[in-house]
Amino acid sequence: METERLLAQLLCQYQDTPGGLLPLLQDIQEDLGYIPPESIPGIAEVMNLSAAEVHGVVSFYHDFSTRPGARHSLQVCAAESCQASGGLELEQVARDALGVNFGEVTDDGAVELKKVYCLGNCACSPSVRIDNETYARLDAGRLRALIAGLRTTEERG
Repeated sequence: METERLLAQLLCQYQDTPGGLLPLLQDIQEDLGYIPPESIPGIAEVMNLSAAEVHGVVSFYHDFSTRPGARHSLQVCAAESCQASGGLELEQVARDALGVNFGEVTDDGAVELKKVYCLGNCACSPSVRIDNETYARLDAGRLRALIAGLRTTEERG
């Protein structure tokens, strides 16, 4: 019921906002942790779009998810600049340290590993993003330390 109330409030807030779809989806993602698939028709109706258009936006941007995710998100950049600067090694370190492949969540639900194709930080490659924080010029040791820090935070929390 809380989810429905929050969605109704956000839909009212953005219904008359030109170009309001992205801010609306961002707020839903931030507040709920995902975009509930059953909310897409209602979003489309209020924003005067088709459900296909809304689904297209949700599926295009890697920051949006249609299922509840892990408590943390680790995004490894796989764009050319990062790949040329050691990104392949970071991909392997992340998979090994977390024990999952891209698109999977650790068994404890703590971290989802995602491969993304540009974090907009090419001048400081290779980069990863953990939750909403971008880390630049990483090497294997620094990434392992960041992942260990996530695990330590989870144990304390």
